[in-house]
Amino acid sequence: MLLTVAAALPPATALAENAVGRLNLAGYRHREMCTATLVAPDVALTAAHCVTTPTDGYLKRVGDMTFVAGWDGKHHTGAARIKAVTVHPKAYSEGRFDIAHDIALVTLDLALDPSPLPVGLGVPPGPLTLMGYRRSAPHQLTITPLCYGEEKGPLWRIRCRVEPGQSGGPVLLGEGRSRRLVAVIAAVVEEEAIVVPVDAWLLGQLARR
Repeated sequence: MLLTVAAALPPATALAENAVGRLNLAGYRHREMCTATLVAPDVALTAAHCVTTPTDGYLKRVGDMTFVAGWDGKHHTGAARIKAVTVHPKAYSEGRFDIAHDIALVTLDLALDPSPLPVGLGVPPGPLTLMGYRRSAPHQLTITPLCYGEEKGPLWRIRCRVEPGQSGGPVLLGEGRSRRLVAVIAAVVEEEAIVVPVDAWLLGQLARR
């Protein structure tokens, strides 16, 4: 599998990368991409702004969405269409987008083989590992380990570079069996990643599945 690597990879990355994939959105006049991660065999976690229109909160066409896990430009570890989208209930308030709750779950039309990543709580500084498909390298999973950051109100600001396309990508904490997804990439500001930490709503949604 082709990788863009910012530093030596920590153990267990090879297992994690199979669950991370591209979320493709294609329509009559547009083509977009984000990153999403399997958190259940038929559920992937991504950013809310990837599946909605931030200016008004309307859901993008579910029929235009496809998730491709472990994509490397030639092969993948599983692919499925999206049959439903669940957006964080606080992502939009009175029609206004709130990046502090920029997370959503997409339900796939079939279960995929890669092992889902465990989801849990964590706090900065790290070290953290960021993953995602950059627009400048759309057929390579970019993995950036050894990232550190700090809490900025409800968000985290991580001192590692991200690009468009990595929105919705996972932020991982820990190694080996303790590795877990603790946040989702939402934006970039001044070459730093702005990420949304896992919260009680997300944990509750996953517990009911």
